[in-house]
Amino acid sequence: MKKIMALLLTSAVLAACAGQGVVYKPQAQIMPQHIKKIAVRPILNKTEVFALEDKFYIELYDQFLQNGTYQIVSENNGAEGVVVTTITRYLNIPIQYDSQLIPTVYRMEVWLDVVLIDKSTNQPVWREPAFLGTQIYSASTMPGGMTEVQARDVIWQKLSKDIIKRTVDGFGSVMSENKKKVMQNPEYTTITQ
Repeated sequence: MKKIMALLLTSAVLAACAGQGVVYKPQAQIMPQHIKKIAVRPILNKTEVFALEDKFYIELYDQFLQNGTYQIVSENNGAEGVVVTTITRYLNIPIQYDSQLIPTVYRMEVWLDVVLIDKSTNQPVWREPAFLGTQIYSASTMPGGMTEVQARDVIWQKLSKDIIKRTVDGFGSVMSENKKKVMQNPEYTTITQ
């Protein structure tokens, strides 16, 4: 009898929550109130691929300026928060070939470690250790294809927007991959064509 009552009570509670007006929305976890000025530190590149960080830094900086939520200043000029970004992995792998075994489609992946540091406490406000940007693209010899540099520019745009969204909207807005999955999988090594 107790099981039947518990089952009926549980189903009644679930039925009450199943209405159209009931939506679970967690409390937003946003930046501390005292952070109004942010600095974007030059990006570190820990891959063997040369000069990835330059274009990405410009794109990230421009996206922060376009967003306008926080004032962008230099780190020594009153910054209350600092975005520190490290490119940890870069993969550009052919995933499709033509009849003569010439690559026609590639999958590009860029892995980042991104931290927002509170300058007053010198502690991280948030950290995403395995931000992933991916782009599948056709070779430039194919109709509608793109070069590796063009695909990289698309990834820089996506990742910049994700970093801005994570900074402005807070926890849960954008998530990184599982760090163990990245580090323990031999497939995630730096590869380029």
